[in-house]
Amino acid sequence: MKRFNKVKACATAVALVAVCGLGAHAQGGRSNRPGISVVASTVPANGDINPYGIARVPKSQGSLIQGNILISNFNSSANLQGTGTTIVQIAPDGTNTLFAQIDATNLPGPCPGGVGLTTALSALRSGWVIVGSLPTTDGTAATAQAGCLLVLDSNGNVVETFYGSLIDGPWDMTALDSGASAELFVTNVLNGTVAAGGSVVHEGTVTRLTLTGLFEAIPTLQAITVIGSGFSERTDPAALVIGPTGVGLSGNADTLYVADSLNNRIAAIPDPIFRVTSAGTGATVTQGGSLNDPLGLTVSSGGNILTVNGNNGYLVTTTPDGNQISKVRLDSSGNPPGAGALFGLVPVPGQGLYYVDDATNTLNLFN
Repeated sequence: MKRFNKVKACATAVALVAVCGLGAHAQGGRSNRPGISVVASTVPANGDINPYGIARVPKSQGSLIQGNILISNFNSSANLQGTGTTIVQIAPDGTNTLFAQIDATNLPGPCPGGVGLTTALSALRSGWVIVGSLPTTDGTAATAQAGCLLVLDSNGNVVETFYGSLIDGPWDMTALDSGASAELFVTNVLNGTVAAGGSVVHEGTVTRLTLTGLFEAIPTLQAITVIGSGFSERTDPAALVIGPTGVGLSGNADTLYVADSLNNRIAAIPDPIFRVTSAGTGATVTQGGSLNDPLGLTVSSGGNILTVNGNNGYLVTTTPDGNQISKVRLDSSGNPPGAGALFGLVPVPGQGLYYVDDATNTLNLFN
């Protein structure tokens, strides 16, 4: 999302040091907001910016270290959306290393349009990392293409791509990880949006991808099922595209929550693991109130739904029965404050809530 101006001058990692006071191996420290710590810069050596996806490494394997945080970058150093190619790995002490830099010209399978890494990022116990790509050639929605899901091994090498008509602009993702198999839940936001030229269409989807053979040489995509459809979506000159974004499973995995961004709504899709038909746009858990373009979504260990607003930088906590019980501003930069700054977030019991702030290109911790 590009609703802010702060990083437009940050064409390189060196420029970012001057603007943001952080290097590629930024030291952690307190921010000017109570309860919030800056863990590290998310900018790798090639200068990619606009951190979107976030995932916690569940098990050490290859170059992955358990407890570290993976971050995917959506923009290149030129600040063009849909052109970021890097995933960085950040330790709790702020150490930043490059996990992967993906070459769009050297992929093991098709990825229509190339590489522009989105919020769709998951790390599995078997060592596989899956990340979404919604690529552009010039940073504008007019050149956006369907993209794919990229499967990386534990050393950051792309070994497989998942693509096709049911994967069209993968925007965010969560996973139910069973070890030898996994279910991926992916929101898609390019179904008819580019052709509509900025008008709202109701073609956004949530797909479930069933992966097997996760302890084998390459995972097998067993099935793709559309379990949600009809979500509002449109292109946007500042945000590239707005549509269904964050997804999170309830504690017993009987409900998938979806951030319905354009309608300021949290939706609930029942029986997401086993359903074989679409639940449409799901039931409304809550709408309006403190929600203001909800983007990132996760579920806390206590079962509450955590969302971050794209329009004002607030974290909103909602109970499963729909009561919005708190809000706190996680980002106050920009004009208006917090606009376009927040996407991925992940709670870690005993530590707090890790989240990316793409107005400052940092991984932050709220506790």
